[in-house]
Amino acid sequence: MNSLKQNNKTAISPTRKEDYPEWYQQIIKAADLAEVSPVRGCMTIKPWGYAIWENMQRVLDDKLKATGHKNIYFPLLIPASFLEKEAEQVTGFAKECAVVTHCRLVHNDEGKLVPGSPLEEPYIIRPTSETIIGEAFSRWIQSHRDLPLLVNQWANVMRWEMRTRMFLRTSEFLWQEGHTAHATANEAQTEALKIFDLYAQFAEDYMAMPVIKGEKTATERFPGAVNTYTIEAMMQDRKALQAGTSHFLGQNFAKAFNIKFLGTESREEFAYTTSWGVSTRLIGGLIMTHSDDNGLVLPPKLAPVHVVILPIMHKEEQRAEILAYCDQLAHDLRQIQYDNKRIIVEIDTRELTGGEKAWSWVKKGVPFRVEVGQKECQNNAVFVGRRDLEYKERVSQNRQEFLATIATQLDEMQEKLHKRACDFRKQHTLHIDSKADFYDFFTNTEGGFAEAHWDGNPEIEAKIKQDLNVTIRCIPSQETPQPGKCIFSDNKSPQRVIFAKSY
Repeated sequence: MNSLKQNNKTAISPTRKEDYPEWYQQIIKAADLAEVSPVRGCMTIKPWGYAIWENMQRVLDDKLKATGHKNIYFPLLIPASFLEKEAEQVTGFAKECAVVTHCRLVHNDEGKLVPGSPLEEPYIIRPTSETIIGEAFSRWIQSHRDLPLLVNQWANVMRWEMRTRMFLRTSEFLWQEGHTAHATANEAQTEALKIFDLYAQFAEDYMAMPVIKGEKTATERFPGAVNTYTIEAMMQDRKALQAGTSHFLGQNFAKAFNIKFLGTESREEFAYTTSWGVSTRLIGGLIMTHSDDNGLVLPPKLAPVHVVILPIMHKEEQRAEILAYCDQLAHDLRQIQYDNKRIIVEIDTRELTGGEKAWSWVKKGVPFRVEVGQKECQNNAVFVGRRDLEYKERVSQNRQEFLATIATQLDEMQEKLHKRACDFRKQHTLHIDSKADFYDFFTNTEGGFAEAHWDGNPEIEAKIKQDLNVTIRCIPSQETPQPGKCIFSDNKSPQRVIFAKSY
């Protein structure tokens, strides 16, 4: 098989241009990442998809521990009264809460299982954990000597979504959520910005996904936050994806949950807190940033497998020799270091045709496919395909040369994917200086990121959302912002902000 055109069964259909939302779903299916669950709005993450999440988790967990954070775990159920203590949070999450009101199942007169005893107080299935962790902080923190308190939780949360899409927006999803308490506002702000930078670095360096760093407007802030910092990425359909957020909560949650400490001058003070998180939504971002019409494309630093070896045997008598060659090649590859760990190799010995076997790994996005047949054994060679290149661009390489260059080639692929995504974003980002051009950009073109001046008026923000389904993704972080005039009101504007349609 030389190309997808020779066998349409191997292609992702529809293509990105034909139907981007359905293409996204078919990528997930073809790569065997996840499937829809019998539970409304939820998904079952399959081994390949979960392996990607585990790789993300390992990197982020190491980075968080290196900055002094310790892992904890809190209950899934939160007393409903806890949410009521923080007014903005209960307002922000009320429509998304799933509520547990009864315990036990009992049989009714018709023999059907129905809820049994009512609970004394309803429980909310955790949509986020600021409230229950705030209650614990109020007990754990007594003195300035207990600060800063830096904790992180890897958990699942539930937000009862009406319109779901696997990885991007499901009723239940996996994430990490960090929560910290500090003696001063400055320390808490510094913490929120440190994590903000950490998320951006992870997205750029590991996901090869370029992001714009900035602050959310008051309308788009996390409920109860003083400041919300966000990283925003452009997907291949030119929509924005909020990839991670970090929140400076001021003393809002401290006052709601009585998080006080005795200061250095023996005076009782309220702590300043932060919270921040990323989720399995990052897998959706990974898919939509790099994948193509052949399937998933994975940045090497997060790929569950770096190299898959495909034995090609046309005769039974070739089997022993070819498999021995593959085993030795795998052994040699596993001795090579890449990104501070050994290269991960898999040998695929399934009884499939060479083309069918190869295309299954193309769809999974493995960086390197190495075919080994009788010819390669005789010539001490390998037949190599790189996932960032077209299928037909496979080449024969001397085995030793391949071993000597594989780590460098993985780095090259990682950098190439990042540059390609940066170029795409640049191509579809436009400075806009008039309201007419702004409306035309989001009405009569495929859109993208619009950089335009805005005077800070939330009524303008709401009008744009109503008219175009476009939101301000962030106020970009800039050392020297350039002031101008708002394109909607002609009032003064401190800097350009990023507008886009989004997920």
